[in-house]
Amino acid sequence: MTTRHNPKRLLMALSAAVLSLAATAAMAQPKTPLLVYTALETDAMKLYKDGFEKANPDIEVKWVRDSTGIVTAKLLAEKANPQADVVAGLAASSLALLEQEGMLVAYEPKGFKELNPSYSDTKRPPAWVGMDVWAATICFNTVEAKKRGLPKPESWKDLAKPIYKGAITMPHPASSGTGYLDVSSWLQMWGNTEGWKYMDALHENIAQYVHSGSKPCKQAGSGEFPIGISFEFRAHQVRKSGAPVELIFPKEGLGWDIEATSVMKTSKKMAQAKRFADWMASKEANQITATWWAVVAYPGVAKKLEGIPENYEKLLAKNDINWAAKNREQILAEWSKRYEGKSEAK
Repeated sequence: MTTRHNPKRLLMALSAAVLSLAATAAMAQPKTPLLVYTALETDAMKLYKDGFEKANPDIEVKWVRDSTGIVTAKLLAEKANPQADVVAGLAASSLALLEQEGMLVAYEPKGFKELNPSYSDTKRPPAWVGMDVWAATICFNTVEAKKRGLPKPESWKDLAKPIYKGAITMPHPASSGTGYLDVSSWLQMWGNTEGWKYMDALHENIAQYVHSGSKPCKQAGSGEFPIGISFEFRAHQVRKSGAPVELIFPKEGLGWDIEATSVMKTSKKMAQAKRFADWMASKEANQITATWWAVVAYPGVAKKLEGIPENYEKLLAKNDINWAAKNREQILAEWSKRYEGKSEAK
């Protein structure tokens, strides 16, 4: 007696096998690598990568990270043979410089109209789209200051008083975006003559110029130096870790910049690069940003952060980002001529 196959059952089995093969083939498809240059804090990079790749499973983010000044210099050095597809989490003053050099694509990402226009390029379509604002903050170690008999400073001008000699560290403006926003804001606040006069006086009290915006606050937190000129993200993190650090927001106003995203004009993966820019402008990405930043581009997403005042945005000094970009080379050359002697070894 012969056994005959059930045609219906056979067809179902074949269909299941074909679907399984198709799924396996899809999973085996190589992901498109997207090279993203960034100055984002390492704490944040994984969350952005995971969030983007979950929404875009056919793309893999490959980060190249360094401090703002190093990334900016690298991009300018590679101008003749660009490598990056996208730049994310770089200072808007650096991106404005790249835009002036004709290196960026003007692109309005999906959902751009939901964002606060004050924190993106004013051109339409924009060359760069803001993620968050970061601003100068003084980290003041109350325990170390008490040991040394140092009063709590209330202003930038206070830091130039002789009592603080050797007690302050700040970021190097050529290496660090935070260092550059300090210098450019003092020049914008007080003008060229008074700005450099202030930095001459401050220099007398600086122990070291370091190559990171985070390091001065970490140094203050550990007690290595009682005062570190840093920025609110790191100040908030150091305080949260339990260090005896008080956050000071100088009364003259806070220098600031914007972390932003741009698509490189020379990217050979333009569709994928634009999808990355779309996602970075999304509410989901802004919710990740709000984990650390008091001011983000998507309205209503920012949360109250411990130690950051309610009127934080009102403390931001007047800042012309295009001026800061245009005058960057000249300002850094003058700064280096005057103060390079106290720079931390690279």
